[in-house]
Amino acid sequence: MSNLSSKPYQIGYALTPKKEQTFIVPSLLSYASQNGVVLTKIDPTKPLIQQGHFDCILHKLFDSDWKQNLQDFASRNPNIPIIASPESIDILRNRISMLETVSKLKINNTGVPKQITITEVTGLENLKLNFPLIAKPLDADGSETSHKLHLIFDKDGLNNLTAPFVLQEFVNHGGVIFKVYVAGKYFRCVKRKSLPDISEEKLVNLKGSLPFSQVSNLAAAGGGEGCKFEKTEMPPESLVKELVEGLKEELRLNLFNFDVIRDGKNKENYLVIDINYFPGYAKMPDFESVITDFLRDVVHKDINCGDN
Repeated sequence: MSNLSSKPYQIGYALTPKKEQTFIVPSLLSYASQNGVVLTKIDPTKPLIQQGHFDCILHKLFDSDWKQNLQDFASRNPNIPIIASPESIDILRNRISMLETVSKLKINNTGVPKQITITEVTGLENLKLNFPLIAKPLDADGSETSHKLHLIFDKDGLNNLTAPFVLQEFVNHGGVIFKVYVAGKYFRCVKRKSLPDISEEKLVNLKGSLPFSQVSNLAAAGGGEGCKFEKTEMPPESLVKELVEGLKEELRLNLFNFDVIRDGKNKENYLVIDINYFPGYAKMPDFESVITDFLRDVVHKDINCGDN
């Protein structure tokens, strides 16, 4: 792609230090610059309107002061796109509202695992869910706590959990997860190894709970069923595309990824288990060109960024 504009587009970014370290890498800065896009760091503690001209704002910060800063900027610059609106991002920061968006799509052969919210660790005798379960913190805010997931094998495994959290039925899926990365018009589906299957026979001998960090030991100890990763077929591209387009419209987001599993009991059925705003793109093939093209499309208004 050649630089079609004599004046480069100014993209202001406001990210956490960890996100900046993994995303704003030299290869991206170089490729973007060569193709008419300049990425400029924003000081989130200062008013955006005092930090120069921007053709687009890219951010992944969530505190109330930053949201107000964004709102003030948007009210004065309604035609400058913001990636993305805090209201849209907030949908993905709650593990219930996150997957409700999938249910609204009503796409054939897709869905989400059965799940409920637990606000108090009392009266859990009649959950109406089948073990094993996955326990996840309700908030998916990117904090260290939000990543502390547990595999629950029986009712005793619920005792040491801290509310509020989500209980989701664990679905056998061949030990393979499909991760779909979306950046505007672009999407790519890749497969990764996941939790091993757990047969009903093995479940009888599994007690309590196990942090996800230790689940990899499950297969080695004989508790999980092995997977045939290399032979696992990818989901139909038409189905992935339908999910991508549906989620982009429902979430009003263009920079996200989602995790999909194939139901072990029905190979035609696919379940979305997680959605993340602005995930790690740097390991994705052609990362630099995909992100640069995306930012140019946003500035050109070829992509609708929701409220802006």
